[in-house]
Amino acid sequence: MSYQCILFEVKEGVARLTFNRPERLNSFNTQMHGEVRAALAAIPGSGARVLVISGAGRGFCAGQDLNDRAVAPGGAPPDLADSIEKYYKPLVLALRSLPMPVIAAVNGVAAGAGANIALACDLVIAARSANFVQAFSKLGLVPDSGGTWFLPRLVGTARALGLTLLGEKLSAEQAVSWGLIWRCVEDGELAGVVEGLARQLAVAPTRGLARTRQAIYESWGRTLEQQLDTERDYQGELGRTADYAEGVAAFAAKRAPNFTGR
Repeated sequence: MSYQCILFEVKEGVARLTFNRPERLNSFNTQMHGEVRAALAAIPGSGARVLVISGAGRGFCAGQDLNDRAVAPGGAPPDLADSIEKYYKPLVLALRSLPMPVIAAVNGVAAGAGANIALACDLVIAARSANFVQAFSKLGLVPDSGGTWFLPRLVGTARALGLTLLGEKLSAEQAVSWGLIWRCVEDGELAGVVEGLARQLAVAPTRGLARTRQAIYESWGRTLEQQLDTERDYQGELGRTADYAEGVAAFAAKRAPNFTGR
């Protein structure tokens, strides 16, 4: 399909989705939601083995475009619950259910839903000038797009409450220190670092990586005994894959493996 609000391509095993409304700091409107949904739906079966999400211009994503929710004088306010159900909930769940790693390259502000969409990704790499803002309290709203779920698990209850109740900017450097994101790099290094990670993951044993992320995310809802059973089941499944056989053969031959994702 033709995209107006995003850029999307799949090349050499890497899917790249770029939010492309730089004049609005890549904030979401209804059209952009539809295009992102279509792009994510196209990834399985495309040959992609890793997804990179980034933002055009000077920001990653400023969340919801409030101009898209403007109310005419005397008009009815927008149904925010309907917007969550139709757009943000399916987006976050789609990111978490992709059968491959997802990298967020945060090049500037990640605010509101934009911050939490980044946190829904597996590896978040941020430029040193980037920042994360839970801006919802400034509008009298609760964090959405998984913010109330991600934050306490990543940084603890005290810091989650500070971030969400005060709505202050959190620098990329502090986000790394708190364990909110994976890595902070100099602004000029962001593209190269992300590209290197994407290429590394694009030739890795994809099914094993997908099961690893699934096991870690789902572990929060299991006991230790249940998680040990899950690890057993996944190892049994992955032990029958072509990639495991290739990994063992490459180790024995002391050569680099040639994984195919199968």
